[in-house]
Amino acid sequence: MALTAQMASAFAGVALANVTREYPRHVLHLLTEPAGDRAQRALHPAFYGSYDWHSAVHMHWLLVRVLRTHPQLPLASEIMQRLDAHFAPAALQAELAYFESASGRTFERPYGWAWLLELHAELLRLGNTRWSSAMAPLAGHLAQRFAAFVSNAPYPIRAGAHGNTAFACILALDFARTAKDEPLAQAIGESARRWYAMDRGAPISYEPSLDDFLSPALVEAVLMQEVLAPDEFRAWLERFLPADLAPLATPPVVGDRTDPKQSHLDGLALTRAWCFRRLGGRYVALAERHLQAGLPQVTGGDYAGEHWLASFAALALGERP
Repeated sequence: MALTAQMASAFAGVALANVTREYPRHVLHLLTEPAGDRAQRALHPAFYGSYDWHSAVHMHWLLVRVLRTHPQLPLASEIMQRLDAHFAPAALQAELAYFESASGRTFERPYGWAWLLELHAELLRLGNTRWSSAMAPLAGHLAQRFAAFVSNAPYPIRAGAHGNTAFACILALDFARTAKDEPLAQAIGESARRWYAMDRGAPISYEPSLDDFLSPALVEAVLMQEVLAPDEFRAWLERFLPADLAPLATPPVVGDRTDPKQSHLDGLALTRAWCFRRLGGRYVALAERHLQAGLPQVTGGDYAGEHWLASFAALALGERP
């Protein structure tokens, strides 16, 4: 199963609606002084839509991805107009200023940082130098922060949601390799080995939790696939993932898709598919099973899922990031 033109059009339509939808908006903002202007379009003129900042970022990534992989889409002109507006130098400079402020020191770390870097990587692959040049100062700033963060972190974050360090490192490593940022790539490689190289017997019987949209075991495995030599990785994977993947083999059950936490489980089906595809071999059939479960929920559902699921569907269907 691949990202067809029909899917790309549907996903692009969802993303275009989301990146300009200001409400509902989940606001994450550290107050360091009496409250001033907290209007999201003032603080985040590029990424003010899609319910929260990180979802706005990866919905923009989705627009760039479909523009690159399906440039003949009927929505291509509208996508370019929207990206011209949101990737204007002044808008991205304001986003950078927020990160440089006291409120922005740990804002969206590490998940939002990683998606911003992956967005820039996709812009570099697209080859639109106007947009990538405007994004470069913000991406460069977050790349330096990301390298410092992982280098100084004595432990990883093994959660199944936004804090997970393995997932963030996969996206940030793609940026590092695409942008030829060797210090960031080295920091991620060294940190991944320090955190995960001695892991044995992944506790998959505890997956998933109700909040999960990532499998901690699978994203760790995908990251180690990227940083270890092939023979070393095969030996590590044999020690890490059990032969019986029963708890991970069946797509998760969702009881209430209007609940933002439970809607994460639809995303889990898609990110498991993404991981299984990247691991390859005997895992590919499991990828297809999870895609079949996750894809019907991507469009036309409650906003709890629709503001973000399409980008994860594109990850699972598209090119390896």
